[in-house]
Amino acid sequence: MNYTEWYDNHAKKHAAIMKKLEGLDEFDVVQYFIFENMVKNEPDFCELYATNTKCHEMYELNCYMCGCPHFRFNQAPIRQDDLEFHSICSINSKQGRRSIREEDEVHQDCSGCKIPHGEDYIFSHFSRDWTQMMHKVKN
Repeated sequence: MNYTEWYDNHAKKHAAIMKKLEGLDEFDVVQYFIFENMVKNEPDFCELYATNTKCHEMYELNCYMCGCPHFRFNQAPIRQDDLEFHSICSINSKQGRRSIREEDEVHQDCSGCKIPHGEDYIFSHFSRDWTQMMHKVKN
């Protein structure tokens, strides 16, 4: 699955959950997206839920903003110095890193970054529409 397919599929999953949560306030919506609750109640939201595995090792992982708004993916990879840049971090988070796959594909590895998974960050960027929060992700 490429980035565009993941983005589109994830947007649909997020919207379906939000439809179920209509009538809840922001606080209760964000609380619903706590990792442990999502594993139990929304097992198809993330493939890692099947093995109870967190994508980011942190105490209170919140999955509301899965897919960071600072992540950028190139629908047509940018070629530079014999490398294809498929994704980057727009804020160059020191917690993230770049990885090279297939000898020339550069991808952003966000697994060490926790920025969008804390409740303070989520509340300061909250929207019920996931695509609105992630509108800059697609390049």
